[in-house]
Amino acid sequence: MNQRTGTIIAAHGRHYLADADGVKLQCVTRGKKTNVAVGDSVKLTLTSPNQGVIDAIAERKTLLYRSDQYKSKLLAANVTQLFIVVATEPGFADDLISRSLVAADAAGIPAHIILNKTDVVAALPRTRARLQPYAELGYPIHEVSARAHPEHAVATLAPLLAGQSSILIGQSGMGKSSLINLLVPDADIAVREISAALDTGKHTTTFTRLYQLGQDASIIDSPGFQEFGLYHLTEGMLERSFREFGPYLGGCKFYNCRHLIEPSCAVLAAVGAGKITRMRHTLYGQLLHESAQTLY
Repeated sequence: MNQRTGTIIAAHGRHYLADADGVKLQCVTRGKKTNVAVGDSVKLTLTSPNQGVIDAIAERKTLLYRSDQYKSKLLAANVTQLFIVVATEPGFADDLISRSLVAADAAGIPAHIILNKTDVVAALPRTRARLQPYAELGYPIHEVSARAHPEHAVATLAPLLAGQSSILIGQSGMGKSSLINLLVPDADIAVREISAALDTGKHTTTFTRLYQLGQDASIIDSPGFQEFGLYHLTEGMLERSFREFGPYLGGCKFYNCRHLIEPSCAVLAAVGAGKITRMRHTLYGQLLHESAQTLY
């Protein structure tokens, strides 16, 4: 019988690596379909001892992805929480954080922020002040320094990862790789093995990969990216994905209010009263504009 069930642990282009009971299998999809994500549970047909074809994807509990005007890019499937890694230096983009949080809320995935490089004391007060609006929205912020205080970083993050399927995302330079190397013993060896199996050569940072953390936990590391498009979110999904809008939805004069320039809009009134930050409302308007541009 050449049928197997496996978990996708790495993806690079149209090439995938699945773990089927400890055996690593190089996989491709049938035809040109590329709708497979790291974290997917898949049914496979073996074509050789270490290769297979993906026949079916099991129903997903969650799916995190980003999209632009033309296509969408799957980030991970079946994750139970998202960690956005930022640092005191280099500077991070608020836009990227906010978009990631909106994507997580839209997908029903709890989100956390990790502030790394807290040993850069001079930049700490300013960075904390920038993150305060997210803390006020209820997103937990965990302060660590992977390089200066590795034991503290592990003690802070390891309990949060236990029993969960987590994904780490963030811009390049935030120290995400340092955190992964702390949390996943032999991560560099695993990356080399995956890279060799996927035949990606030296491009070891351009693929998403999943690491097992004991029996019941895993962590997915995704490549650093500078943009997080959310063109796939509809108007209704968007307004519900800004959690601070919640108390005001349904309180507008017009039932089809878009919360942009309409009179007697409860959301705009909340912005005016300082209960919703202008930065987040501006992003909402931007995302609304993007969702109207979708071509696919």
